Amino acid sequence: MIELYGWSDALQETFHDYAAEGLKPARVTMQQRGRYRLATDDGDLIAGVAGRLSNTNGDYPVAGDWVAASLRPEEDAATIHAVLPRSSAFVRKASGTGREAQVVAANADFALLTASLNADLSLRRLERYLATARESRATPLIVLTKADLCDDVAARVAEVEAIALGAAVHAVSAMSGLGLEALEAAVGPRRTAVLLGSSGAGKSTLVNALAGEALMATQGIIAEGARGRHTTTHRELVRLPGGALLLDTPGMRELGLWDAEEGVAATFTDIEELALNCRFTNCGHGSEPGCAVRAALEGGTLDAARWESYSKLQRELAHEVRKGDWVARQAQKKVYIGRHKAYRALVKDRDKD
Repeated sequence: MIELYGWSDALQETFHDYAAEGLKPARVTMQQRGRYRLATDDGDLIAGVAGRLSNTNGDYPVAGDWVAASLRPEEDAATIHAVLPRSSAFVRKASGTGREAQVVAANADFALLTASLNADLSLRRLERYLATARESRATPLIVLTKADLCDDVAARVAEVEAIALGAAVHAVSAMSGLGLEALEAAVGPRRTAVLLGSSGAGKSTLVNALAGEALMATQGIIAEGARGRHTTTHRELVRLPGGALLLDTPGMRELGLWDAEEGVAATFTDIEELALNCRFTNCGHGSEPGCAVRAALEGGTLDAARWESYSKLQRELAHEVRKGDWVARQAQKKVYIGRHKAYRALVKDRDKD
């Protein structure tokens, strides 16, 4: 059974020590309030964590994790003793906290970054999700939902492709079925895709459409053209009829980046490459002479909103480093003041044209 959930020979090779202890492999298919549902060769079982795991500083299991567990099928129960190494992990700064990291999902092959073509399409938000997906080591696929409610799908897809930098873009409609078959084929059997997107992006409706049945509760749009409210309150791994696996997550109102320098760089390679052409290696991209970024902004080859998005994400990443370091904080503050002055000047000049 667990082969249907992605268990492989490579994973089996890492399991020898656990097997010697009499433990069995299982995959976490649901996580809610400290309880877990596991897919095992003995069927679905409800599990808690062993004391040795709960008393360590290691990561607790999350949906998508492979774990080593003792199984008690006669009780429909199990106990998780260890979490296997993750091939990918979505890590974010927990909402409202300082430096606390939170793993959202694990072992995803793909990240389906969802945005609604109805009212929820934001290029800046998609850039943030792209950075997070690339940092996780999952392959990003952008999914534009509610295509049936958009008058010019091709134009919106083109806008997204301009910032996707190679990530595939799929326009789909859960109502008409447009694009669903191609999306599931892109994931493939026994491969896992995690669904990420803001409230109202239509993730639960998309899962239901792909599954062919109402697996997830959905919440209608409050008013025409308005955003929906998130309805998924737990994380669940769903196996589709074609064999692909989807991991749904609660709507993320605040996706704080966590150690995502590489993901941001990969999402903004155009800006990173421009910066290499600046005259000074420590260019702040403000008023310095020979600044290639400033030249691209003034020449119109670099979109000002994209530059501001990149700068905002860089500020978030630098914030954690600067905490407690007064000298670094003041130096970084000067850099950002220079950048914002340059940005405001550019917008002012553009408005005059």
